[in-house]
Amino acid sequence: MPTNHSGIEVWLPILLQTSDALFPTGAYAHSLGLEEMVRLGVVSNEKTLELFLIEHLVPSLEMQDLPYLRFAMEAAPDLSELCSLDCEIHAWKIAKETREASIQIGRRRLKALRTISDDPLLAAFEAQIEQGNAFGHHICVSAIQAVTQQFPLTAALGVYAYQSLAGACAAAPKLIRIGQDGCQRVLTKAVQQLPATLSESLPIQRERAGCFSPMLEIASMRHAYANERLFIS
Repeated sequence: MPTNHSGIEVWLPILLQTSDALFPTGAYAHSLGLEEMVRLGVVSNEKTLELFLIEHLVPSLEMQDLPYLRFAMEAAPDLSELCSLDCEIHAWKIAKETREASIQIGRRRLKALRTISDDPLLAAFEAQIEQGNAFGHHICVSAIQAVTQQFPLTAALGVYAYQSLAGACAAAPKLIRIGQDGCQRVLTKAVQQLPATLSESLPIQRERAGCFSPMLEIASMRHAYANERLFIS
């Protein structure tokens, strides 16, 4: 991996910058299905929030999201294969809100990356979206960023997983009676799962990748028809 004269990895600053809440992806506007899970009574306090992350989000990351992030990293810079993966991701996101959230966050990440980088792969993928050959899902954009900015595989997988878990924790105080300390306790428990989650995701091949969480899918579908909502999805 590239390092500077002091031995510090040169990819680290940009990884920190683009994984920070300040980076304008719009992820803060989404609850990853948490809002409707609260409405259904599945999540109501610190303990049930912890169970939501560990029993719903972590398995999905391990068996589906992280493998597809790795597939997309391996595919780059083959635009045809990246577009194929992007369309495949679109197909397995059953709930419309989930699909649209992934596209919205992905395209906003791509736009933000284009303002700080002139890498031709970012521009080429943006052109594929404009031509209707890709949707621009967040997984694919994150993979392109990882490749163009030379993130190690485990760093790319780890930061994607962390952002997913942290996003739910950031949404929680708006939905249930939980403070920042409680959110940090929950996030700590979930993050402790990540080394094993990343390790278990690595051997999964494309034909075996997939995860179905019926309750979360139903919650995402119901959210679209809720009478009132704090989050887009």
